[in-house]
Amino acid sequence: MKSIRIGCGAGYAGDRIEPAVELIEYGNLNYIAFECLAERTIAIAQQEKLKDPNKGYDLLLEARMRKILPLSYKKGVKVITNMGAANPSAAARLVKNLAAEIGLKGLKIAAVLGDNIYDKIQNYLELKVLETGTSLKDLKGDIVSANVYLGIEGIVKALEGGADVVITGRVADPALFLAPMVYEYGWDIEDYDLLGQGTLIGHLLECAAQVTGGYFAEPGYKDVPDLWKVGFPIAEVFENGDAVITKVEGSGGCVTPATCKEQLLYEIHDPARYITPDVVADFTDVVFEEIGVNRVKVTGGKGTNKPETLKASIGYRDCYIGEGEISYGGSGALNRAKLAGEIVKKRLELMQVPVEELRVDLIGVNSLYGDVIGEAVSDDGFQPIEVRLRVAGRTSRREDAVKIANEVETLYTNGPASGGGAAKSVKEIISIASVFIPREDVKLDVVFEEV
Repeated sequence: MKSIRIGCGAGYAGDRIEPAVELIEYGNLNYIAFECLAERTIAIAQQEKLKDPNKGYDLLLEARMRKILPLSYKKGVKVITNMGAANPSAAARLVKNLAAEIGLKGLKIAAVLGDNIYDKIQNYLELKVLETGTSLKDLKGDIVSANVYLGIEGIVKALEGGADVVITGRVADPALFLAPMVYEYGWDIEDYDLLGQGTLIGHLLECAAQVTGGYFAEPGYKDVPDLWKVGFPIAEVFENGDAVITKVEGSGGCVTPATCKEQLLYEIHDPARYITPDVVADFTDVVFEEIGVNRVKVTGGKGTNKPETLKASIGYRDCYIGEGEISYGGSGALNRAKLAGEIVKKRLELMQVPVEELRVDLIGVNSLYGDVIGEAVSDDGFQPIEVRLRVAGRTSRREDAVKIANEVETLYTNGPASGGGAAKSVKEIISIASVFIPREDVKLDVVFEEV
């Protein structure tokens, strides 16, 4: 039975490049997909595009392509990625120019368009926001982006058009991997059991090293070999949808039924109804079978009809966050850090800084679990020898956020004793709201660049 090999070259925007190079060099791949687009990432990319219409794609696009393009060209490995972010067209032109610069000929690059619905945002202001239940028009900050999750359709069209490199904006993560399966095997896009199985494979791959031991590792309990050189995953996919998850021989990490099970449940709210633009996948009958060292057979994914609406991520200017940190060490470190936090709170009150929300964390004591749980899980009389104070405040004006950060820094000389290693920052926060829009509102397009 025919099979294709699909690798994952990145599980998030800042992921390592060496494992992707290793996959292309030694993975005997047909395809490699780079999943690099989180929800807020595209909103930030839209801001970059507003400043410069030639920008708005992933900041590491050029660096990644310089590393992998000559090798993928030589090996005949097709590249699929959502690194186009807010500007797939500009990203495709960049890759074209880069290919020409390094002397590659006969390369076809496709940009998948249609996810950006910002110019239609007025049509959706009455829609309810998934996270709050209020109308989209009630968001307090200016809307800066609106991108809908696309499925496989545009990527399949690009591959049918002969693309060697496919660059998208917002698409569902598993679609990056499902599309080449549908294209290679001519799967019926209404065969939802096959699409559910393909989505399962894509979901296992999409976070890269998470399924090869990265997210699994816990020393002494779940040991993973050579995590420092953890390999990224490969799916060997057969025409009937069965697949084997594996990795390059000699790379670090491991692929076992346990690593696959952990990744299966990652970010899944309902294993019986994992909703994507292409299918509502059902993972309740999935079986993982270890058939060799670092080889796990995956079967049992299925699905039902795709949804009639598509999820759209709306980016809006939400607030500013001013943040400061400082460390205290030695005997009494915890009490000095607590006192420092109280001082910052009182200083902000004294200066009447309008803070919408303030967090005072003692890192190593209560920053993950808060006071109640933190005290419950710590030993009686717990006295850490070092504590890092973090104060972060949310404000509507940048100048107020600056005051919060500055107040932490002033602890240096104003006490308590022996604070050190202060750091501060102020960030504008672009937040995301989600709405569902009619599927028929989205108009896909695929454009090609060639060298």
